[in-house]
Amino acid sequence: MNGIVLRKAWGLIAWCQCPRGTRVHYRGPRAEMRYFSSWNCVWFSNVPHTRLVEDKGGQNWITIKKDKFVFPGGGTQFIHGADKYLDQISAMVPDIAFGHSTRVALDIGCGVASFGAYLMQRNVTTLSIAPKDVHENQIQFALERGVPAMVAIFSMHRLPFPSQAFDLIHCSRCRINWTRDDGILLLEADRLLRAGGYFVWAAQPVYKHEEILQGQWKEMENLTAHICWELVRKEGYIAIWRKPMDNSCYLSRDIGVQSPLCDSNDDPDEVWYTDLKSCISRLPSSACGANVSKWPARLHQPPDRLQSIKMDAHISRKELFKAESKYWKEIIDSYIGAYHWKEYNLRNVMDMRAGFGGFAAALHDLQIDCWVMNIVPVNEFNTLPVVYDRGLIGVIHDWCEPFDTYPRTYDLLHAAGLFSAEKKRKRCNISTIMLEMDRMLRPGGRVYIRDSIYVISELEEIANAMGWVNFRHDVGEGPYASWKILRSEKRF
Repeated sequence: MNGIVLRKAWGLIAWCQCPRGTRVHYRGPRAEMRYFSSWNCVWFSNVPHTRLVEDKGGQNWITIKKDKFVFPGGGTQFIHGADKYLDQISAMVPDIAFGHSTRVALDIGCGVASFGAYLMQRNVTTLSIAPKDVHENQIQFALERGVPAMVAIFSMHRLPFPSQAFDLIHCSRCRINWTRDDGILLLEADRLLRAGGYFVWAAQPVYKHEEILQGQWKEMENLTAHICWELVRKEGYIAIWRKPMDNSCYLSRDIGVQSPLCDSNDDPDEVWYTDLKSCISRLPSSACGANVSKWPARLHQPPDRLQSIKMDAHISRKELFKAESKYWKEIIDSYIGAYHWKEYNLRNVMDMRAGFGGFAAALHDLQIDCWVMNIVPVNEFNTLPVVYDRGLIGVIHDWCEPFDTYPRTYDLLHAAGLFSAEKKRKRCNISTIMLEMDRMLRPGGRVYIRDSIYVISELEEIANAMGWVNFRHDVGEGPYASWKILRSEKRF
């Protein structure tokens, strides 16, 4: 069935020339059931916007071929293709080592996320974000391709990621003035960048010799020097900086230099509605965050930052980490066997209450070819630094508010104990969360909710009212079992 398009309304069979696994879609007025891979082409009817083709077609971003959008792999600054662009970065700084030393990247101003799509082939998970979705629905295009992406506005507040989250941050003509307001936006990028991590900037000030642009380059040089970034390499239209490994450079600077260190009581991982700060986030004296193993060992090695997580635990954090990993591996293994998960052709998956990321790690170990957005609810212990240290991605979020994604962008939503926790919190009605799940879920997408028997009964009534179908229940084993699984699908 791989690559075949079945059109039920017209009775036609055609081919979609795209690599990787298949995905099922059932969209549009003609009720078409479609099987295809979405890495380098998507159906026009799923994202029916042509403005991006008109504005960016000459830069090799995106083209239209009959009833499909095709992504040749180009970008504004790398029109000859993201693959060659990545080869150039690797040649400039071999220590970046995509897929080994660099596992988690952030692409700011991502366009249609070809940078992230090609990094997936190199075992790098790239979260592509749009500070402004200026052209029609770039993030929606990225998610339709099966590339991790979300809208994330650089404005007044910190982005919803922990400190030292990303091994590499990339900005290619991303429309951000990094030096304005004393560099407050670059200071936020510095907070997000792992100690020893790399910042890649591809923009006109790097290589053009016009007076205005050279002035902008000089400002960038001065600012990066003030925050102790080392300019490792400048070649062609790419400049690459490296963040220091510790605070020694910051402490040795002249008194009165701009961009002071943040107060010692500032928590760089406190991000929910936290204002941007005109200061450099301190690195831990223990160097935790910098001391992560190379991929894939880091996925299962308890990171040093595990000890800094504020939480109540009756056993050691390392034991808790290992127990969670073992638990979810057993659960996912049973899901694969009992529910045939490998037949679902999942790409975009969300774990709505992620903990240490054990659910996502189990999916990787059991070779489910997908990526997982790990959500740590704002009212729970902030385990997100551990998620990133494992080589996974995620955000802090309050489920009583909308999530920053387009409608119909996730294939599977997983929630374990989320609704019981939210009922105790009493901030919003659980129907609000269910409606948000319905908004994010693709037609034909699946939901797995693992919660108390009492809560599941209430959720089933809401799901039925929303038109979800194919309800299945699995009750926990043993005489005192108090949990239940609700499995359902969103109607085509």
